Amino acid sequence: MRTRIAGTLAVLAVLAGGCGAADDWSAPHPAPSAVGVLAPGFVTTPPTPEATITPSPGSWDGVRPSPGYRVVLLTAGDDQPTRTLAAAVTEWARQEGVSLKTVTAADSGRFTDSIGEAVKLAPDLIVTAGKDLVDALALVTANHLDRQFLVLGAELAEPTANVTAANWPGASFRGEGLGTSTGDDPASFTPARADAAVRAGVVSVLSGLTGIVIRLG
Repeated sequence: MRTRIAGTLAVLAVLAGGCGAADDWSAPHPAPSAVGVLAPGFVTTPPTPEATITPSPGSWDGVRPSPGYRVVLLTAGDDQPTRTLAAAVTEWARQEGVSLKTVTAADSGRFTDSIGEAVKLAPDLIVTAGKDLVDALALVTANHLDRQFLVLGAELAEPTANVTAANWPGASFRGEGLGTSTGDDPASFTPARADAAVRAGVVSVLSGLTGIVIRLG
């Protein structure tokens, strides 16, 4: 019964996230692209797979998604860090005119199923909020190399080329049993850091800089 209820909640979250004709994803749409140019301070040389880069603040400000960009926000947990990240994604989507749908992973026993639900929506990008998703993402993302993922406020220990992370000191959880590279500080999840992570992370994906960690200050 609990599994059925959790599954129903996840479906309702998807439906609630997509309302109106503008959110009808059944029709084909142009491949997404970056509108604008990264400032030189974003990256100096092409990063190697799984590398960590530290872009200059605001070096991503001149780039935005092309019209029609489709994003799924995948969330797990009701803690303050997760709520802060989710709010930042929602506000960014509103400001940029991005079509956003939300999948809420309500049952920890079905996290991989929730990721699958996000994949089936066929978005241009899946953005995750909630460190509890990290272990499930490590299991699933390699099976969906045609789908781009952006992990906010955490990272995968060994990401494939389709998984990019955007975090900062105090927000680098890598999964159960693994130490963090910068410690774990829930108080570090401020709206300003969350907003920067969303914007820098999306811009990195749109610019083809994927499979890396973007470490913000």
